[in-house]
Amino acid sequence: MINISMSLLDEMLREQLKVWPLATDNYAALGRTERRRFKIGALEGAFQYNPARIVSTGAKTDKQSIAQRRCFLCSDHRPDEQYSIPFTVDGGGEWEILVNPYPILPWHFTVASVNHEKQGEIPLDMIVLAEQLPGAVMFYNGARAGASAPDHLHFQMVLKEEMPLINYLESGGDVSQLPYRVWYRIVTPDNDGMVYLREFTEIRGTDRKSGSDDKDLVNAFAWMGDDGYLRLVVVPRSGHRPSCYDAGSGEGMLVSPGAIDVAGLIILPRRADYERINVSDLAKIYSETMIL
Repeated sequence: MINISMSLLDEMLREQLKVWPLATDNYAALGRTERRRFKIGALEGAFQYNPARIVSTGAKTDKQSIAQRRCFLCSDHRPDEQYSIPFTVDGGGEWEILVNPYPILPWHFTVASVNHEKQGEIPLDMIVLAEQLPGAVMFYNGARAGASAPDHLHFQMVLKEEMPLINYLESGGDVSQLPYRVWYRIVTPDNDGMVYLREFTEIRGTDRKSGSDDKDLVNAFAWMGDDGYLRLVVVPRSGHRPSCYDAGSGEGMLVSPGAIDVAGLIILPRRADYERINVSDLAKIYSETMIL
């Protein structure tokens, strides 16, 4: 198995931006995104105007639309310029690490299953990858919780310093002050060096029984904490898209919350939505898609 490191992925990103015009243009466009800060409860985040994300935010994820398009995460359907780095977990799955061509942040990767299988249970293999990449946070979108490719199992990763929720928890923030419920666990390594979820050194937040049992309605985050222990945060969802969601006429707002939005970066691909959204709107969006 290839040893995955931050430097290896840094080099991968640089190489991809040299040869892949789509990715080059979209990463360059990040320099033209705009942000407005907000605070809701104890969470301090930002609204981000990012036109390139219209592809994901406006994605049709119904069964008919999925059936009519080619899966862009399958190796046979990827652009010629896009290459992958294999990541295999002993006793787990086989994955491919890919540069995300529609980035939200300047360091943004997708980790896709080698096999074409649907989003389902949270892939705990992302905890193993998080252990190898202490500067990154892995995040997962359930099939009805922000995934634009619910037909192909995958998770994503960005730098953990870029995520307001992770920064809040790393600073010792109280989960009861967040604007939605979470399950927050510290994961401990076993004596043989493997990571297990059977034992937790800390349990904070809500009990699982008070959340949704729908595996499609969940977001999750995994990262190596500053103290050397792995973290797992699961956010149960109550809904996919808020009532204001509007991908066509422009009368509502094109907001489709995924893990990034849950973590405090609200992605808005239309300028009109970016200019008018406020904390009251966000509170309503969270109330319709999260569990309060």
